Amino acid sequence: MHPMVKPALRRGWRDLNTVQFGMAPAHAMVLGPVDTATGSFLDLLDGTRGLPLLREEGRGMGLPDGHVDALVERLARSGLLDDATGGGPAADTLRAKKAVLDRLRSDLGALSLVAPAPGDALGHLAARRSLRVQVRGAGRVGVTLAALLAGSGVGRIEVRDLGRVEPWDVAPGGLPPDSIGERREEAARRAVRRAAPDRPPRPTADDEELGLSLVIIAPRDGLSVHAPDLTAAEPLIASGTPHLYAGVVEATGVVGPLVLPGDTGCAGCLDRSRADRDPTWPRLLAQWRSGTSRHVPACDLTVATGVAGLAAAHALAFLDGRPPSSTGARWEASAPELHWHAKPVWPHPDCPCGAMEKSKKGERAAEAEKPHETMAGQQPHAARLSGTWRAHV
Repeated sequence: MHPMVKPALRRGWRDLNTVQFGMAPAHAMVLGPVDTATGSFLDLLDGTRGLPLLREEGRGMGLPDGHVDALVERLARSGLLDDATGGGPAADTLRAKKAVLDRLRSDLGALSLVAPAPGDALGHLAARRSLRVQVRGAGRVGVTLAALLAGSGVGRIEVRDLGRVEPWDVAPGGLPPDSIGERREEAARRAVRRAAPDRPPRPTADDEELGLSLVIIAPRDGLSVHAPDLTAAEPLIASGTPHLYAGVVEATGVVGPLVLPGDTGCAGCLDRSRADRDPTWPRLLAQWRSGTSRHVPACDLTVATGVAGLAAAHALAFLDGRPPSSTGARWEASAPELHWHAKPVWPHPDCPCGAMEKSKKGERAAEAEKPHETMAGQQPHAARLSGTWRAHV
C-alpha cells in the first residue's frame, strides 16, 4: 500500500491543531486534535512511499512507534485516504495507459470522494471499461448522453435508433452538423468514439452472455418521454435488465425512473397510477398516439444538454454501485423556472412487474425486525462515534 491523502480535497487549518479536508459540505471533514509533527507528516502521504518508508520517516520526525500506522488507519476509516497502488489488476492495467488515465483524472478525483476505501476509486473507474450500456434514441439527449458515458470511461456504448439525422438533432457534444442526412446509428457511433479516451475492449463471448449492464431509453419523441412505451419495456422487465428513462417533452426535462425490475416501480406502474388518478388518461393517451406527429419536438438545446448530463450522472452512479435518487422516481424540470423536483413512481398492485409483491415482503420483513421499545417508550439509540477524530463540516 502507498497511502495518499485524497488530493481532490483541499486542506486548510482551522486552528493550530484542527485540520479541515475539503471545502464543499457534502464531503468535507474536520479532524483533530493534530499535533505539529503529525501535521507535517501529512505532507508525506502523497502516494510515493510505502508503509515501511513512512514508518522510517515518521521516526525521523520524532513520532512514536505505532503512530504512523494508527494515523493511516484513522485516515482510511474516515474516507480520507487513497492507495496509489490499489484497485486490483484492472486498475493496474489502466495505470499503464497514462494518456487514457490522464483524460480521466478529474473523474477519478470525483470518484475518490464517494468511494471511501483506499484504492476503490480507481477500481471503479477501471471496472467501467468492461461495462456494456445501450442507449435507445439518437437525438439531442441520447447521443450527448452516450458521449458523456463514453468520455467517463464506460467501455462499450451502443446507440440504437432508426432514420437519418435531421438538422434539429444536432447538438454540441452530440451529433455534429456534418452528420445531417447520415444514418443516426452510424453518426452516433462516431460521436461515441470521438468522446472515448480509449478504444473499447474487444467484446468476447462472455461479454455477450453477461448482457447489458444498463439500458437508457432516451426517445426523440416527446410523447414517448411523457408516456413510456410499455411494450418496449416488457423484454427488459422479463430479462431483469435495469433501465433508465431520460428525455424532453414540451420544454420539460425528465430523468427517471431508473427501473430495477421486480424491485422498483416501472413504466407500467406509472401508467396504471396515472389512470387511477385521472380516468381520462387512457382516452388522452390514445388520441396522442393515433397517427404520427410531423411537428419538430420542443426540445431546446440547454434543457436537452442538462437532461443528458443529469441522466449520465445517475447512470454512472448506478454502474458504480450506488443507486441514484432516480431509482423509482422521475426528476422533472420545466422552462423557464427549471426547478428540478422528484415524483415517486410507486409499484402498482395491478402491474405484472412484481415490484408491489417485493415491496410488501420488504415491509413485512422490516416490521418483523423492528426493535422493541424501551420502557420509556423510545427506540434505543445507535452507538455514537467516539472521540473527535471524525466530524462532517
